[in-house]
Amino acid sequence: MKKLFIYGTMALMALTSCNDFLDKAPLDAFTNTPAYWSNTSNLDNQCNTFYNNYSGYGNGSGGGWFYFKTLSDDQVDYQSTVWTYTSVVATSTNWSDPFTEIRRANYIIEGLKTSSLDEAVKANYEGLARLNRAWEYYQLVRMYGDVQWITTVVDPADKDVVYGPRTDRDIVMDNVLEDLNYATTTITGTNKQRFSADMALAMKADITLYEGTYCKYRNANDNAGKAADNTRAEKYLRECVSACEALMAKGYSLNPSYQGNYNSVSLSSNPEMIFYKPYSQNTFMHSTIDYTVNTSGTSGMTKNAFDSYLFLDGKPKATTTMDTNDAAVKDANGKYNLESVLAVRDKRLAVTVDPVLCFKGSAYSRAGVAGFTSTTGYGIAKYDNTTELSVSDRNSINKQYTDCPLFWLSVVYLNFAEAKAELGTLTQADLDNSINKLQERAGLPGMTTQPEADPANNMGVSNLIWEIRRCRRCELMCDNWTRYWDLIRWHKLDLLDSSKNPTIYLGANMKNVENPEVDVNSDGYMIGSNTLNQPRTYEAKHYFYPIPTTQLTLNTNMEQNPFWK
Repeated sequence: MKKLFIYGTMALMALTSCNDFLDKAPLDAFTNTPAYWSNTSNLDNQCNTFYNNYSGYGNGSGGGWFYFKTLSDDQVDYQSTVWTYTSVVATSTNWSDPFTEIRRANYIIEGLKTSSLDEAVKANYEGLARLNRAWEYYQLVRMYGDVQWITTVVDPADKDVVYGPRTDRDIVMDNVLEDLNYATTTITGTNKQRFSADMALAMKADITLYEGTYCKYRNANDNAGKAADNTRAEKYLRECVSACEALMAKGYSLNPSYQGNYNSVSLSSNPEMIFYKPYSQNTFMHSTIDYTVNTSGTSGMTKNAFDSYLFLDGKPKATTTMDTNDAAVKDANGKYNLESVLAVRDKRLAVTVDPVLCFKGSAYSRAGVAGFTSTTGYGIAKYDNTTELSVSDRNSINKQYTDCPLFWLSVVYLNFAEAKAELGTLTQADLDNSINKLQERAGLPGMTTQPEADPANNMGVSNLIWEIRRCRRCELMCDNWTRYWDLIRWHKLDLLDSSKNPTIYLGANMKNVENPEVDVNSDGYMIGSNTLNQPRTYEAKHYFYPIPTTQLTLNTNMEQNPFWK
C-alpha cells in the first residue's frame, strides 16, 4: 500500500492559535463562502490537519506517544521523575491546543451547513470533524475535568460563551459519545493510514472504557465532588463492548509477531492494524529508536513493571514453581546477561527489554549502536529494528522510518475483556476470543474466569480483573502513556507514590555485579538514576491538571481545579 505523508505537515488553511482558551483571531487565510465549503479539496485540507494531533513515534527530532511518556510505574525517566505539574502555571498548550482543534472542527461543521455537496459527502466530512472534536474533548476532560463544551465558531463578542463557566465533565463526555456515534456511521473509506469508521469504532472503544471505569471508581473526595455512578458506568461499558464486538467481527486478526507491531518499516499488510502512522526513509522520519539508545541515558523499565510479567506456567512471581532468580549473570563478554531470566517469562518481556543490563560502568551496544545506559539497568528494545535499519539510521536523530500503530486489534481485545469483566458478564468464551489470543502469542496458558489469587494484587479488585489489568499492562508496556491514564481511571494514582511503592523507583537485580558504579538497595536492586533526590509524593490534586492562571484571569466564571487553589 502506498504511504500517505500527511502527518507532520500543516494544511495550507491551518488555523492559528493564541493564548486564550479558544482562538478568536480572524480566519482570513481563505474566503469563508459556500463555494469554499463545496470544494472537497478545501475540506480535505482542513481535515488533514487533524492528523498532526496523532503524534505516534513523533515527527523529526521530537518525542511521541511511545517510550517518551514515562510518568507511571513502568519507567524511570532519565531526566525527571516528578509529576507533570507540581505548581500552577500561567499558560499551557495542554489547555490551549485542544481548543484550537475544537474550533477547527466547529468551523468545518458550520461551513458544511452552507455546502452544496451531496448529503453523504457532507456527512463524511462532518463525521471527520466530529471524530476529532470528540478526541480533543476527551483529552481535555482527562486532564482538566470540567471544560467548556462549544459547538459553534465563537464570536469574540459573545462573552457569555467565551467567558462562561465550565461544563460538567459528564455532560461533555455524553456529547463526545454522540460525536463518536455519528462518526462511526458516516465516515467512508477503509485506508488504514486515514480516518475510517473502523478507526472511529476503535477510538470509541478506548474512550468509553475510560469513561465507564472512571465513573465506576471515581471518588467524590478526589474527583471534584463526583462520586461513583454505577448506572453511568454500565452505560459506557456496554458501549465499549458494542464497539469492540463490531470490530472483532470485521476480519482483523493478530499479527504473529508481537514486536512486529512496533518495529516494522511497513504496517500496511499487518492484519492487526486498524489505524497507523506511516513513516518513510528520507521522506518523513522519527527519532524514537535513537532515544532508546541515547548515550546521555535512557528511561529504563522498573522492577515493578518487570515483576508484573507472568512466568511461562501462567503464574506470578509469588506462586510460580519456576526459577524466580532475576539476577543477571556475567557472560563471556563481561556483560551482565538476562537470557536465563527472560527464558522463563512471558515472551513479550524478552523483546521489550534488552538481553543484558546497561548501566553506568557497563554500557551496552545494541546491534552496533554506541554504548548506552539505562536508569534502571533495563533498556527498552521493543521499538528497535536491528535487521532492516542501518546502525546510522537507528543511532541518529530524525532517521528512523518504522511505522507506528495507533489503533490496533490487541487493544480492542483488552478493552472488550475488561469492559465485560467490569460488567460481570465475561465468559470463558469471551476470554478465549480476546485476551487468550494475546496469552497464546506471549507463550502463556489461557486465562480462566476464576484465576488464582496473586498476593501482589494491591488494587482491591477481583482476581479476574487483576489479571486482565496485568495483561493490559504487559501488552501495552511503554505505549501511548496507557499506564498513567489507566491508573487515573481505576482511581489508583496513589500507586505512583515512590515512598509507598518503592519498586517503581527500583530497577534490575545487581547482586552479581562486581563493584557497581550505581546505587543499589539492601536487596541488591538498582536504585533508579535521578530518583534519590526526586521523591514523588501522591496528592489528590494530581487527578487533574491545574487550570492556567491566564485563563482564570480572562474568565472570572472559572474556578481553579480542586486542591490547586
